[in-house]
Amino acid sequence: MSRIASVLLPMPLPEAFDYAEPDGMDLKVGDQVAAPLGPRMIRGVVTGLREAAGGNRPLKPVDAKLDDAPLPPGTLEFVQWAARYAADVPGAALAIALRGARVPRPKPERVVEATGEAPARPTAARAKVLETLADAQMPPAELARAAGVSSGVIKGLVDEGVLAVLLVEAGAQFDAPDLGLPGHRLNASQDAAAKALVAMVGEGGFNVALLDGVTGSGKTEVYLEAAHAALAADPQAQVLILLPEIALTQAVIGRVAARFGAAPGEWHSDIAPPLRRQVWDGVASGDCRIVVGARSALFLPFNKLALIVVDEEHDSSYKQEEGFIYQARDLAVARGKIENAAVVLASATPSLESLRNAETGRYRWLRLTSRHGTAQLPDITLIDLRETPPDKGRWLSPPLVEAMTETLAAGEQTLLFLNRRGYAPLVLCKSCGERLTSPDTDSWLVEHRYSGRLVCHLTGFSMMKPEACPHCGAKDSLVSIGPGVERVEEEARALFPEARVAVFSSDTVWDAKEARRLVASMEEGEIDILVATQAAAKGHNFPKLTLVGVVDADLGLRGGDLRAAERTYQLLAQATGRAGRRDRPGRALLQTYAPDHAVMQALKAQDRDAFTETELNERELAGLPPFGRLAAVIVSGPDPAALETFARGMAEAAPNTEGVKIYGPADAPLGLIRGRRRKRFLVQAGRGVDLSAYMAAWRARVRPPGAIRVAIDVDPYSFL
Repeated sequence: MSRIASVLLPMPLPEAFDYAEPDGMDLKVGDQVAAPLGPRMIRGVVTGLREAAGGNRPLKPVDAKLDDAPLPPGTLEFVQWAARYAADVPGAALAIALRGARVPRPKPERVVEATGEAPARPTAARAKVLETLADAQMPPAELARAAGVSSGVIKGLVDEGVLAVLLVEAGAQFDAPDLGLPGHRLNASQDAAAKALVAMVGEGGFNVALLDGVTGSGKTEVYLEAAHAALAADPQAQVLILLPEIALTQAVIGRVAARFGAAPGEWHSDIAPPLRRQVWDGVASGDCRIVVGARSALFLPFNKLALIVVDEEHDSSYKQEEGFIYQARDLAVARGKIENAAVVLASATPSLESLRNAETGRYRWLRLTSRHGTAQLPDITLIDLRETPPDKGRWLSPPLVEAMTETLAAGEQTLLFLNRRGYAPLVLCKSCGERLTSPDTDSWLVEHRYSGRLVCHLTGFSMMKPEACPHCGAKDSLVSIGPGVERVEEEARALFPEARVAVFSSDTVWDAKEARRLVASMEEGEIDILVATQAAAKGHNFPKLTLVGVVDADLGLRGGDLRAAERTYQLLAQATGRAGRRDRPGRALLQTYAPDHAVMQALKAQDRDAFTETELNERELAGLPPFGRLAAVIVSGPDPAALETFARGMAEAAPNTEGVKIYGPADAPLGLIRGRRRKRFLVQAGRGVDLSAYMAAWRARVRPPGAIRVAIDVDPYSFL
């Protein structure tokens, strides 16, 4: 009797669809198949097989079993678990897991090899070709270059049968890690933490450890020892190292390659599609044993995942805010449990959720309290801008300028930190007061002087800066309000014309290659003053950097984000931690209008424990994470009246469950994006409530009209 295959498609569909299994296809769970959906053929994954029992309707057959690696059981289970946790459809998570598989494989490469036949007409050029080729295979053009001959020489040898032309599958070669290479010399604190992680990995099974070490304490070398233990314990074991920023991958890849004598697989948005496919295939086959990547690397088809490392685990970049919404740190722990693997969360400023889990014993807590070698933590000074403001039209205060002067005179480097891209965050008309915003969006347009354009960082819209106000028509009336990194760079160049100044932001460092170049220039002392956003505030080690100046320390404290204080502390602790990481003492100056704020006082005293204790107490009183749970619902649509009606109907449809509070609907702070009006709900629940199930049940009760969209965000990080 023929079987029925349940096939999950990477589309926003609520469940897997049933198809008939053609005779002789012999499908298995996890196989990738081509299945008909309407007039199209869609790549899908078999999630179940059952015997047909005389169904009452004919099923369309699976069209073909694809020549691609099946999804391993752990990956398939993880995809389905992630969808349930996010209260989303499983096809949305599957689309991420198949992202690499849907890229066409590179075309076969044309190479030549020696057949063993001697040339009928020996010449010096022909002898050089055969000597260069030896027993290898090489593309004809590459062989000609290496031998220093023309392509005609190669063609002649092929025509005579001395060389044979072959087509070989192009693919990345993932060298096996060399487990015999020695690791770095560790200090006593690092050695104790490394031994604890190695023992945890050796125990086997699912375990989570929080590697909590101050900036510069050498956490990377510690978790690489755990990676070594995992790889040595099983010749098929695989290791995943997650990083929050593309800019950080290059440094970590270099350290992994040095430790294991082989470059790891690289997975993030900046890698070319052919390489993406090669890494996906290498992970599925087990040839790629170490992967360094961004959050979506969690969805790769690992067969024998033994260790997951989440570096800078506190970083908000691990939160995916669009499409399939998820928090990679939480999903990493879930995948570790599914795969029966060890998980290491590493940070100098751990999230309150991870700290709470460590305090209560759910995670092992390993602390590195001092910097590696002779380096010391930097001295931190608060500059009260109410008492010593910058000169008119300037953004750097006299104490900071004086410190920069001293640093330059000593031949050392300065980092000016401002987490704001562009030249100015707001452009307004001094005649009519109009604030320039993106069309059909409430987001302000940010001025970028490098390109002469006004850019919306939310939607990507950009336009040339107009000569006249678009609202009132007044000419030369548009003024730039506030500083961005480009404006701070302009001021630094004016103050120190002899200094070598550079900017590190996503506008100036647009790919991994450029990030590598800029980081290398900073490490080699070719830059005197680096003006940077958070892209340079974490993970980098600049030997001559001794001064960090935070231009606007209060920036992250504005707004209604429940994590504002926590994020500000984390970001500024990471930024100031770039100073004095070698044998030169470092210092950090924080410009602030609120020097008495708890965050500023904790940073000055370098007393993280006092800050986290206060913050945790406040969260506990309010029932907020990590003591409670939150979810957000964002409904949007082009018609304000229809949106209001739907949002009120959705509020009435909410399940009445003990321990759950619903706030809203209310207008979102950014009430208009891309022509769509937005309303928000905030759901608060106790730790004992299955919030994902509650949100899924609520979503199932409503049927939004075609123009209305509903997005659910479990554990929201953005409240806009």
